[in-house]
Amino acid sequence: MIGLDIGGTKLACVEGTAAGRILGRQETPTLAVEPFGRRFPAIVAMIESQLQSARAAGREAVALSVSVGGPLKIAEGILLNPPHLPGWHDVRLKHHLAQAFPRLPIFIEHDGNAGALAEFYFGVGRSRSDLRHLVFLTFGTGLGAGFILNGQILRGASDTAGEVGHWRLSKDGPVGFGKKGSWEAFSSGAGLVLLANRLFPSRWPLETPIRDVVHAVASGDADGLAVAQEAGRRMGQGLALLIDALNPQVIVLGSLAVVLGERILGPARQVVAEEALPQAAAACEILPSVLGNEIGDLASLMAALTDPIVAELMGKNAARAAG
Repeated sequence: MIGLDIGGTKLACVEGTAAGRILGRQETPTLAVEPFGRRFPAIVAMIESQLQSARAAGREAVALSVSVGGPLKIAEGILLNPPHLPGWHDVRLKHHLAQAFPRLPIFIEHDGNAGALAEFYFGVGRSRSDLRHLVFLTFGTGLGAGFILNGQILRGASDTAGEVGHWRLSKDGPVGFGKKGSWEAFSSGAGLVLLANRLFPSRWPLETPIRDVVHAVASGDADGLAVAQEAGRRMGQGLALLIDALNPQVIVLGSLAVVLGERILGPARQVVAEEALPQAAAACEILPSVLGNEIGDLASLMAALTDPIVAELMGKNAARAAG
């Protein structure tokens, strides 16, 4: 199977198995402000390259699976207005991919849902047979969530369940997801830049690359740690709301939580302890992705892997290869 992980900063294309093993991988910058039509040929080329590598090794892909941020119409594969992909609004992604690869069934999933499914099946859920209630936060360029409740993914009436980055945490604050003081404006890759500019404008202008602020935090820079403290405090506010509302067993944070760890999670846990219902907070473990840097790659496979027909096809292909 081919997986495509579309983030605000990078595009990754992988070949993976039903067991979650990554057999090949390519990555390129998203260049999200460029129009989709200008970037699509590069996406097609990456997918073609993975397909050719698979064929050369005697494997045949049975599906193309995509993980991408929303808001989007999942079944139709239409991107509406994802804030971290400004050049990709109103894009019929599934239609374009189906035209380019007519022999492959195309499956598309919200990146928050895909991350939740990856952690549920291959990450923290692999060693927890009792796991039924999990929340996943993308915590990459943007901030989105995936909810698994009673063992089932929750998409909502219009596929917008999980767009928690739109929540307003403060009447004052930077603007993210089109809203002043939104959770995404405080606790995301783009939010870290906004906070850094707000706290230290002479050092970090608004056009500062996310990686520069992340590097400052990860290296223990004093200004960077001040940014992380505020981002973590706001993260804790949002987590407390999720814990009170959904009573999850686990909240898993992706991407930046893997890189920054307790610099973000420490302040977040402190606020959760202060603000969430004690019994709900006690039942919930907060941790960075168990899958680490592989979370995006595995999430890209989940839209297809959770389809019963694709899972059956992949199982038959694996049996043939073993035989």
